[in-house]
Amino acid sequence: METKQSGRTGRPRGFDTDEALERAMLVFWEHGYEGTSLSNLTDAMGISTTSMYAAFGNKEELFRKALERYTEGPSAYLARALEEPTALGVATAILAGAVRTTTRPAHPHGCLGVQGALSTSDSGQEVRDLLVAWRDNGYSCIRERFQRAVDDGDLPPGTDPGLLARCLTTFAYGIAVQAASGVDRDELQEMADATLRNWPFS
Repeated sequence: METKQSGRTGRPRGFDTDEALERAMLVFWEHGYEGTSLSNLTDAMGISTTSMYAAFGNKEELFRKALERYTEGPSAYLARALEEPTALGVATAILAGAVRTTTRPAHPHGCLGVQGALSTSDSGQEVRDLLVAWRDNGYSCIRERFQRAVDDGDLPPGTDPGLLARCLTTFAYGIAVQAASGVDRDELQEMADATLRNWPFS
């Protein structure tokens, strides 16, 4: 009896959880956390509410998983950019990645991590805090990379790596907002190129 019960519990799900999570990520990306309803999610994922809860937990837990997928997928350009050999290369790759990711034809425009929960009701406060921490983590990684650049002599002595990282992330988030507003990829890249001509922003 126990063996049979275990076998039933271990049956594969009737849907592809990876594909369902991808679809949930796109819905959150397009509509934000509070703008996304459970019916939006289940319709896009092609599953019932019961199946969604069983596989992913509640809406907030699903959003957390979707943000992880976004970080490892569309937003993975940041981790790659930090491996560039120079600080200018890092900045160039970050802004190019921001432009590319926020203007993909087959994806929502803008950035899930920027616009997902800028303002929320009390019930969405934890998600708002999650995204604040997500953005702060990105800033911290860039600041640490720029500190290494100062230490290595790649950036001028006296450069404030924290201020430089804050300027860069603010501009990258601005790209996301402009992309969501309909500014096209070519114009955004021109803006990024013009900004980088003043590197290191001093």
